Parts: sequence; C-alpha cells; structure tokens
Amino acid sequence: MIKKPLILISLIATLLIPKQAIAQIPGPAQSQPIALTGGIIHTLTGAPIAGGTILMVDGKIAGVGGDFALPENTTLVDISGRHVYPAMIHGRTTLGLAEIGAVDVTVDLSEVGNINPNIRAEVAFHPASRHIPVAAMSGVGVVVTAPTGGIIAGMAAAMVTEGWTWEEMVLKAPVGLVINWPSMHDAAARDRALDELNDAFDRARRYRTARTANQNLHPVDTRWEAMVPVLNREVPVLINASELRQIQAAIAWAGKQQVRMILLGGRDALYVADQLKENDIPVIVGPVLGSPARQWEGYDQFYSLPAALYRAGVRFAIAGEASAAYTSRLPWHAAAAVAFGLPEEIAVKAVTKNLAEILGIDHLVGTIEPGKEATLMITSGNPLEFQTNIEQVFIRGRKIEMVDHHRNQFNRYLERLQQ
Repeated sequence: MIKKPLILISLIATLLIPKQAIAQIPGPAQSQPIALTGGIIHTLTGAPIAGGTILMVDGKIAGVGGDFALPENTTLVDISGRHVYPAMIHGRTTLGLAEIGAVDVTVDLSEVGNINPNIRAEVAFHPASRHIPVAAMSGVGVVVTAPTGGIIAGMAAAMVTEGWTWEEMVLKAPVGLVINWPSMHDAAARDRALDELNDAFDRARRYRTARTANQNLHPVDTRWEAMVPVLNREVPVLINASELRQIQAAIAWAGKQQVRMILLGGRDALYVADQLKENDIPVIVGPVLGSPARQWEGYDQFYSLPAALYRAGVRFAIAGEASAAYTSRLPWHAAAAVAFGLPEEIAVKAVTKNLAEILGIDHLVGTIEPGKEATLMITSGNPLEFQTNIEQVFIRGRKIEMVDHHRNQFNRYLERLQQ
C-alpha cells in the first residue's frame, strides 16, 4: 500500500493552508503523574464513582477511586461537576486510509487482486489525516481501520487517534482478517468468489503444514504466513455480511473452516440470532442510522436492531459509518439505539467495553481500571447525548490539543460575525 503520494499531498496542503486552519498537533508523551479529581467516574465495571480521582502515570491508569496516595509531583486537575468515561472505540472505519474521495492518490483502501491477507492496514495509516482530530475531539480514542477491497481484503488494525507516526499509534495489529462475503444474488459470481476463498484457506493450511515440518526447505510466502494466526484461532475473521443468506452461509463456512468469526454489519442478524448465540459469534452492528432494506420491514429496522440483539442474548457492539469523514458520528448511532429500546448503559458499553472485549483489546482500553491505558474523555454529561460537550480527551495519558478543522472554521466565522 503506497504512502508517498498521500504524504506529498499532505505536505503541500500543510504549506498552503493559513496558520489558523492547521489542525491538532500531537502532544508529548506523559512526563509526570496527572490526577483528575472531583469528577463523576464512569468506570463501566460498576456503579459511577462520584467525587473520585483518576491517577494517570506514564500513560496508564495507576489508580481509580480515592483511597490511594498521589506521587509528590502529581499535577492536579479539578474536574468537579464533570464526567469521565473511557474513550469510545469505532469498530469499523477507513480512518487514516482515505482522505479525499475525489482525489484517488489520497485513498489507499485496496490492492490488486481478490486475495490479499498480507495487507496490513496500520502500515498505510496516515497519522496527519484531517479526519483524525475530528474523531478524537468527538471522544473516539481508538479506531479499527481496515482495508476494503477484494474477497480477503487484509488485516485490520486498532489505532489510537493521537500520535506522530503509524508505529506510535498502533494499539494492536492485527485485530482480524477482513473478508467480504460475496453477494448471494448472482449464483455464478458467488460460487467463483467462494472457490477463491476456499482455495486461499486450503493453500494456507498446506503452507502451515509444510513450514511446520521444515522451515528451511519451504520458503516464506507472506500471504499464507499472514493467515497462520487465523488458522490457529489466534486472530479472528471479520466477515462483512448483511443479508440473511450471506450471514447464514458465513456462519456455516466459519464452522467448517474452524475459525473464529466476528460478523460486521449484520443488517439481518436478528433473523439468525439463535445461530449467532449458539456459536458465540459476536456482531459489530453498523451503521445504526440507516433505512430498511425491504419494503415490508419497519422504518426502525436498523434503529431497533441493537436492542433486539441485546434481548436475544447475542454479544454485540455498535459501529458507525465506515467512511473516515463520518467517524466522529459514532455516538449518534449508539444514541439512536437508545431511542429505540437499548438501555443507555448498554449503549455506552457497546462503543467501549463490549467492543473492546469482542476485538480482544479489553486488556488495554474499554473501561477505566488500573493497569489499562489512560485513554479517556472528560465530558459535561453522557457522551451519547447530542448536547454533551467533550471537554478534554486523553490518549495514553497525553492531553490532546482540542482543535480540529471544524473548530477552526467555527472560530473563523464566529470572528466574522463579531466583526
């Protein structure tokens, strides 16, 4: 995945834009302890803690509550009357891989061919993207960015939304192998795609056997080497499927291949809820803000899907639109689910704790607990509420600069109005 054109365009844009339009500058790593005191702490592991303290040391949470001593050089930040939540996680996006849709060289979503398991999203992640600060200021501290093309698109990566380089911004990579399930409407095209998919897995298994038997005699093939952790069930497959027949076929295929499956999209997931629950297949639902696919379905088919999955006992999380430009709209998708029956607390967990557990990053983020990364947000209220202000975001203990292109434009035209 080639980066040079994107970097060149970004550099030219940086030189040409006026100073007031320059977006967020990554901050330095946390150099001394910081204690947030007096706020309402929503750990998402128990009841909120009123008037509690969060101690952040070296980018990690060192203490939560209040029954602990603070280091002598601790910086105290009074957040009385404010709320603290874990930063939100967007479970499926192209953030960092796509900048301007009309400019091809700024879009790096796919490679030539249908089978590309060796593609690594983190390597193509553009840390200076204008969309990243917009997401961060909206409380999105972690994004799962993924390639999109072909049948096996490549490996998705969990990235934080603050940093100078992609290496610095990696939270975990890979988090899953992205598979785009073929449409079931064209039988011939579907069968060709499934033949390619099955052939890839067969070849990867043969490769694993050969390499296990004698690594010296069998050369490394980056495509099949990337799939070995998937075959060993160390890395799940993230299967994009929405229509009922797609989901059913994907469930059967994953069982036959003996791989761990996470369903992405899942528009018709409710119709196979029993199968999903029985096979312990989690669903990353999204987008929630959408219209029904069939004339006979209710207008709230998407809005009420998270609540229906919750009642059915299916493990799920909520993602917004996949477009990089809309990553910041994640909380509105969870809020829509609340309006149509999902308990508010569960909706918050669906974009934090539950999603972290599904993706295998819950030891790092998703809740506010000692030992986890200090990736959290200070808000004026529930982050799913439209009127709530995200007042400050910390990424790995870094106090990020709360400025982005949107805020700059707002201030620009506010100044015009005042003049």
